[in-house]
Amino acid sequence: MPGNYRFSFGPWNIHEGADPFGPPVRESFAFDEKLKVYTQLGFEGVQFHDDDVVPQIDRYSQADALRKARDVKKRLDDLGLVAEFVAPRLWEDPRTADGAYTSNSASDRQYAIDRSLRAVEIAREVGCDRIVLWLAREGTYIREAKDPARAAGQIVEAVNHLLAADKGIRILIEPKPNEPMDLAYLPTMGHAVATAYLTDDPSRVGALMESAHAILAGLDPSDEMAYALRHKKLWSVHLNDQNGLKYDQDKAFGSVDLRRAFNQVRVLERHDYGQRGEWVGLDVKALRTQKREVSTAHLKHSKETFLLLVDKARSLDEATVSRLVAARDYEALDQLVLRHLLGARG
Repeated sequence: MPGNYRFSFGPWNIHEGADPFGPPVRESFAFDEKLKVYTQLGFEGVQFHDDDVVPQIDRYSQADALRKARDVKKRLDDLGLVAEFVAPRLWEDPRTADGAYTSNSASDRQYAIDRSLRAVEIAREVGCDRIVLWLAREGTYIREAKDPARAAGQIVEAVNHLLAADKGIRILIEPKPNEPMDLAYLPTMGHAVATAYLTDDPSRVGALMESAHAILAGLDPSDEMAYALRHKKLWSVHLNDQNGLKYDQDKAFGSVDLRRAFNQVRVLERHDYGQRGEWVGLDVKALRTQKREVSTAHLKHSKETFLLLVDKARSLDEATVSRLVAARDYEALDQLVLRHLLGARG
């Protein structure tokens, strides 16, 4: 398969099978067992939440947390793995029930900033310079409960704290329109990019695009990626798939809409994604019916689908595409793409 891409996923993608409507159906894998899966499947990068690195992080002093992070770094080094990013988990603690950076409680907002600053230090200990902000509870269930303009400023203020704490850290904002909040304050790539420009150092603030999150907003992931690429702000992707405007399903990449997946790969190919160190990240979960011993196949399959679509993107007859676009013969263009994806000859 063509190269030039590095692949990552998070340990949460080796999943016990719980969904919003049912409990776990598989036994957990220990953390070290999960790390071995990376090498078995040919992945190099590990995505982390802060409490993936240091479980129950709030119970530890920062000195103890950093010692635990150094131990994780050694385990990564021993397996030839690297940390792609660390994301502070700001949506499970009771102090973030009303939001983290945008909570109506000043003390709870401070907790969120302090925990994020701890995550910056943990990221450095595991050898990465990227912090991902999935702002899960930065929104509201009741419109009148918060001032959205003030909330936008609070998010920028929090990002500025992180930028000031470490002059080498980079912040990646991961937009999502809803869930767990009714409506989120940074629902789309446009919101994430605009927020980057409001910060004290826009050159160090970019975005991470998840396929399903764009679909939940009623948008096409490839368009969202292209927008960020034009701004030089697409610093990572989380590829998966989504069957309509339901809860966040995290299906295997390409499993619902293969053409939509093809266009995501094609836009990355056409704009040299991966040539500046960007990762192809997966955020996918095994189907609830999978037995434990085959519950990592979704990762293998998603990577395989991506590489097959890279081959399709590189072998598409671009001269004919250009000719049909110039003639505005979009019916013929449509059929050209369909035939190519279906492997038709002649």
